[in-house]
Amino acid sequence: MYELIACGERSYYIQCPARMGLVLLSDGRACLIDSGSDRDAGRKARQLLEKNGWELACIVNTHSNADHIGGNAYLQKQSGCRVFAPGMEAAFTRYPVLEPSLLYGGRPPAALRHKFLMAQPSPAEDFSAPGFPEELRVLPLPGHFLDMAGLLAPDGAAFIADSVASPETLQKYRFPFVYEPGAYLETLDMLEALDARIFIPSHAEPVSDVRELTEPNRACINGIAELLCGLCAGPRSFEELLKACFDLYGLSMDFSQYVLVGSTLRSFLSWLADSGRLCCAFEENRLLWRRV
Repeated sequence: MYELIACGERSYYIQCPARMGLVLLSDGRACLIDSGSDRDAGRKARQLLEKNGWELACIVNTHSNADHIGGNAYLQKQSGCRVFAPGMEAAFTRYPVLEPSLLYGGRPPAALRHKFLMAQPSPAEDFSAPGFPEELRVLPLPGHFLDMAGLLAPDGAAFIADSVASPETLQKYRFPFVYEPGAYLETLDMLEALDARIFIPSHAEPVSDVRELTEPNRACINGIAELLCGLCAGPRSFEELLKACFDLYGLSMDFSQYVLVGSTLRSFLSWLADSGRLCCAFEENRLLWRRV
């Protein structure tokens, strides 16, 4: 764990639960792509940098989920490096309470204000700020979270964040966290057309043929959509649908899973309604969903 693995002339990744990327910039300094889940992950990344004699120029966060920004504050304190994040992700990185607030739909209770959903804040700047490493090509990756983006290094290594989950993860959890299902599918199409030598996701093994990952993820998204359309053959409330999904997939509910799966379910319902496959109406002070 926390082994540095070369994947190109200037590109590396750090093998850990939320895989970090590392690219050596043209000036010899290092750009870290994501920083792991907490201070300890940041400390281990710092040790690898020091072992190789690399100065940390900046951290580029692909998105603001806590397991990708958790080491930011520690590394900034230790090195004075800058942090960049795309669009709304920069705001969530500066104010991490926004993540559990978004998931819960209100002020999050203490059960959701923990390091797995709320990292320490760090003063992230937008990708458009002066000083962003221009030799990295930004890859917009909408779908999983608000403004998630990956990076394509000059040597052809594509760091693609949470745009795909491993087949094993899909089988275990059944409901990958998705903010915008339609955009998620479009991102899968984009990745299949991308000219990259190797694809490095955060939660699946690197591959040279990205279809090994895009195809099971596409099948998962379409399968969830079909399941929900089937469940909505008659009028169903959100809570009824959420319970049915947990029961059918054999999932165990706790507060974190309630908001993670629940947020994804709401996103699917919005997508299916916007695309004309579901409709909704208020009846007896309940919001009910039906198949069209």
